Amino acid sequence: MSDFRALKDKVAVVGVGNTRYGNFPETDDYGLGADAFRDAVADCGIDKNEIDGLLVCRIPYYARMGEILGISPRWTIPLPPHGRMASMGIIEAVAALEAGLCKYVALIYANIGRSRRVNYGGEESPNIWDPWGYTSPGAAHAMMFQRHMALYGTTTEQLAEVSVAFRHNAGLNPDAVMRKPITIEDHENARPIVLPLRLLDYCLINDGAVCMILTTKERAKDLKKPPVMISGLGGREAFAHASLSNFERDFFYPQLQEIAAETYGMAGVGPSDIDAFMCYDNFSPTVLFSLEGLGFCGRGESGSFVEGGTLKVGGKLPTNTDGGHLSNSYMQGWALNVEAVRQLRGECGERQVPDCEVVQFIAATPCSRSIIYTRG
Repeated sequence: MSDFRALKDKVAVVGVGNTRYGNFPETDDYGLGADAFRDAVADCGIDKNEIDGLLVCRIPYYARMGEILGISPRWTIPLPPHGRMASMGIIEAVAALEAGLCKYVALIYANIGRSRRVNYGGEESPNIWDPWGYTSPGAAHAMMFQRHMALYGTTTEQLAEVSVAFRHNAGLNPDAVMRKPITIEDHENARPIVLPLRLLDYCLINDGAVCMILTTKERAKDLKKPPVMISGLGGREAFAHASLSNFERDFFYPQLQEIAAETYGMAGVGPSDIDAFMCYDNFSPTVLFSLEGLGFCGRGESGSFVEGGTLKVGGKLPTNTDGGHLSNSYMQGWALNVEAVRQLRGECGERQVPDCEVVQFIAATPCSRSIIYTRG
């Protein structure tokens, strides 16, 4: 397979939904998933019994989720809880719809990590690198950013621009978990976690759930809200250094370059056409790596590119307009895809990007994926 061009504008997002984000020990993964599903079904206005495709991520048991929802689809895929699964799952759903394996797919993600005190590292995932201190994804990203600093002179003050911009955007989002404004000084004085990364470089850990409903372009025409088309897709793996989880010495640059050519080529747009950018931000350096890899700036130039509020709503490249993983919620990419849909529908209130017509999602990980959404 050379690219995904045959899938351009064949599938649309017709419904999105989410729960509140925070700490909800009174429920569980299934309860959160059901609430998001109900919200998405109401959003697109279809009978839930029309949904014949189910993709679940971070849900303990797919059949139990179907039982709770009262649906028995003919196409089902369960995905593991890794953060890179959002765009991977959406692309799989697009392929299933185009192949005629189902007519309407509900994609459900739930995370109850806050209530269960999940740490995403340490004793939860022991490995051979523990004696050297690489006990979490944060350690791998800290080492990558250290290398970026050495190669290109990038500074932690420039890295702070990412966290400050996303907190600014979260302040415009009444549903964001963290809305108190922060400054570059706050970032520089925050508690060190794995230097050079500090607390404000790390994503949140919270409970919540997200649901998206996809169908074909033809079926989308008759639903409640204007469809949002999936116009560009791209993906590439980076497994050469996979023994050290989440680490890539070239910052996923070669893979992102290939994805840029594939995704922009399919959609017929380029970086200068992107009205809003949704960037997987498990840690703030990932945003810099993504900007360089996709060509928003030159290699090694992302630090200067983000200076001066570039990523804020109202800036040169509004990015993670809901506050992203650093300040809105940690829904492992799923909520960012929902935000892309809402921006294109014009539903984002104070954080709405004017005349928003093209939105790109990117997850720079060992399994990198990008999606370009456009108005239907």
